[in-house]
Amino acid sequence: MSVCDVVKVDGTVRSHQPDLLDGASGFMRQALDLAKKGAGTTSPNPMVGAVVTNNGRAVGCGYHRRAGGPHAEVIAIEDAGETARGAEMYVTLEPCCHHGRTPPCADRVIAAGVKRVICAMEDPNPLVSGEGLERLVAAGVEVEVGVCETETRRLNEAWLWWIATGRPFVTLKWAQTLDGRIATRSGESAWISSEISRARAHRLRAENDAVLVGSGTVRADDPSLDVRLVDGPNPIKVVLDTNLRIDLNAKLLDGDNVILMCGETVPLDAVDRWSGRQDVEVVNVETEHGRVDPASVLTALGERDVVSLLVEGGHEVATNLLNAGLVNRVTTFISPKLMGHGIDAVGDLGTNAMGELLELSDVDIETLGDDVMISGVLKNASDLAAEAI
Repeated sequence: MSVCDVVKVDGTVRSHQPDLLDGASGFMRQALDLAKKGAGTTSPNPMVGAVVTNNGRAVGCGYHRRAGGPHAEVIAIEDAGETARGAEMYVTLEPCCHHGRTPPCADRVIAAGVKRVICAMEDPNPLVSGEGLERLVAAGVEVEVGVCETETRRLNEAWLWWIATGRPFVTLKWAQTLDGRIATRSGESAWISSEISRARAHRLRAENDAVLVGSGTVRADDPSLDVRLVDGPNPIKVVLDTNLRIDLNAKLLDGDNVILMCGETVPLDAVDRWSGRQDVEVVNVETEHGRVDPASVLTALGERDVVSLLVEGGHEVATNLLNAGLVNRVTTFISPKLMGHGIDAVGDLGTNAMGELLELSDVDIETLGDDVMISGVLKNASDLAAEAI
């Protein structure tokens, strides 16, 4: 049974009741804002923020900045110093109770003398899963669970999906004209969207662990797939290349880690071409209908701690992933231009009636100059995530 569902006899653990803890949401939202600062640098850990309060005033703040570094609770306690004793802590995720790269946060909270912990949600990681909260309770710390849980789940949607399924959370992204074209008949696509939109797209790259394209996109556009228009880390670059024919001089091979996903029957001499490249990993996966199987690709990436994957492939990759039911979120940049004949963003999805259309939920709409960005979770993926988590 989840610790969130348990009511202790002494009342030290109970599910959050909004009418009882309205004041808590302000400090928790501050913790959420802190957590967001770790976007793109904490994977394969979640983004976590913490605020320590004493007498209704914030006395210590912290967020998890990078995998392997101190957790949010530890930084907030150190920031608070002696004022942490007898204080309350607002943290976006249950304090951990196991030794990983860092010691257990629950023990640090107890040692600091924090009297009450309010956390947004229980940690679904099997290594924690309520045991951190139980450890706090056993030490006499009062615990509340559920403040701003919806917002916290949205923030860490990719990590929650990876923990539940072992596969990365997939965001399918493209830029299109108003009439749904991603390229001209000749294949020209630079630039449909504005510079403002391209900078926003680079932010998406920086916030995802990896970016994926097909070998056709590499041949047609020779993209760099790096982060140039904003500050942030470059993602791992993944190429679907069934027969391993990518050009050794492709731009995306410059300076960053690359994973080439090829079929299991690729000749050894094709693989040997890459034996001297320390920054390139060749991965053999199953094939289906003459192409690498997308589900096998995602499994292999998940095993390599790729939590979030941004797909920037063209028409064929987008269609295949959607038809396979492997897309979690769709993000589209729409430019107020008309092309007429051209390459469609998505191909045949087998829909014959309005009731069969793929639909987005939890939709965000953002104006970027004259362009519009629409982003939402595919409803089928949202339902699967709810069942899995």
